[in-house]
Amino acid sequence: MKNEEASGNPNSALFLSTAAFMIAFAVWGMISPLANVFHKSMHLTRQEVWLLIATPVLLGSILRLPLGMLTDKYGGRIVMGILLLFLALPSFMLGSVTGYGAFLFWALLLGVAGASFAVGVGFTSGWFPPEKQGFALGVYGTGNIGQSIALFGVPLLAGEMGGWQPVYRVFGAVSFVYGLLFLLFARNAPAPAARRTLGGMLGLLASSPMAWLLSFFYFVTFGGFVALGIGLPKLLQDMFHLTSTDAGMRAAGFVVVATVMRPVGGWLSDKIGGARLLTAIFAAAAVFALGLTMQSMAPFTIGALGVAACIGMGNGGVFKLVPQYFSKDTGAVTGLVGAMGGLGGFFPPLVLGLIHGWTGSYALGFVLLAVFCLICLEASRRLMNQAKHAPAATAAPH
Repeated sequence: MKNEEASGNPNSALFLSTAAFMIAFAVWGMISPLANVFHKSMHLTRQEVWLLIATPVLLGSILRLPLGMLTDKYGGRIVMGILLLFLALPSFMLGSVTGYGAFLFWALLLGVAGASFAVGVGFTSGWFPPEKQGFALGVYGTGNIGQSIALFGVPLLAGEMGGWQPVYRVFGAVSFVYGLLFLLFARNAPAPAARRTLGGMLGLLASSPMAWLLSFFYFVTFGGFVALGIGLPKLLQDMFHLTSTDAGMRAAGFVVVATVMRPVGGWLSDKIGGARLLTAIFAAAAVFALGLTMQSMAPFTIGALGVAACIGMGNGGVFKLVPQYFSKDTGAVTGLVGAMGGLGGFFPPLVLGLIHGWTGSYALGFVLLAVFCLICLEASRRLMNQAKHAPAATAAPH
C-alpha cells in the first residue's frame, strides 16, 4: 500500500510532516501550562497535579512502537492523517468535563499525539538518502516547537477567550482540519522491495542491543526535553512564584532552544558522526543539569537553557543513528526508541513530585538527571570506539 502514493518530492513531504508534528505536539502540550489553574479549581494535591501533567505522555509513549510498525507497513500518510483526526475528540472533551477522573481519562487519550513522532520519522526518512537524513530529521524535529506554542499560547488565549475550554476546542479543530489536509496532499516515499512481518520486527527489536542502546540515549535526551518542557511551568511557579503566563513564556523559551538545536545536532551528526556528538553533549548536559539545583533565577536559567541546547542536539544525534543502523526498519526502531523517550518524559514529573514531597525541594531530581547524563556519556564513548566496525546486519550498506 505504501508505494501507491510514491509521487511527490522530499521537500514537500518534509514540510507536511513537520507541520503535522508541530500541531500534534501543540495538542500534546495543552495541559501543563494551566496546571496551577487545575490545581486550584479541582482542589488537587501536588502529586495529583504532577500525575495530570505526566498522563498525556504515557499513552503516546506506549503507542510509538505499534504506530511506528504500522508506518513501516502502510506508510505515514494514512497513519498520521488518522492520528490528527482522532486528536479532535479528546481536545473537545477536555473542554467540556470538570471532574478530575474524567479529565485524567481524556488527558490519557490526548497522549496519542505523542506517538506522532515515530510516524513522522518513518514517513520523512524514506524521502532522503542516508547522508542527508540527519539534517532532514533534525528539521522534522523542529515540530517540537508546537509544545512551545502550547506553553505560551494556551494561557494567553485562555485570558483572551474567557477560559481554557474554548482554547482546547480550537486546538482540536486545527488538528482535525490539518488531518484532512494531510490525507489529501501528503505522499508516501517509495517503499523498499521487501518489508518485515510484524513477528520479524518484534524479533529485530528483541535481539538488537543497538536498538536498546539508542533507546536509552533517547530516554535521557527526549525524555529530559518532554519532562522539563511540561514540568517547567509548574517548577517555575513553585520555585520562583511566577504567574502562569510568565512561567509559560520562560518554559516556551526552553522548548525553542531545544527545538532550534535539534537540526543543528542532525547536521553535526552528518559531519562528525552521531556517536561523537553524543559523547560531547552528554558531558556538557551533566554540568548544566547541576545549575538547575540553584534557587536563584540566573543560574537556574543558564542551567535550563544549557540543558535545552544539549538535549536538543542529542535528539538530532540519536536520530542520525537510527536510520544509519536500521535503514529498512526505521519506523519500527523509531517506535521503540521514541517509546523509551516518551517514558523518559513520563516518569520524571512523577519523581519530581515525590522528591519535593519528601525533601521540600526539587534539587535531588536534577542531580539524578546529571547522573543519567554521565551514564550515557560512558555508553556513547564506547559506541564511538566501536564505530570503526561495520553496522549490524540489519543495516543497509552505506
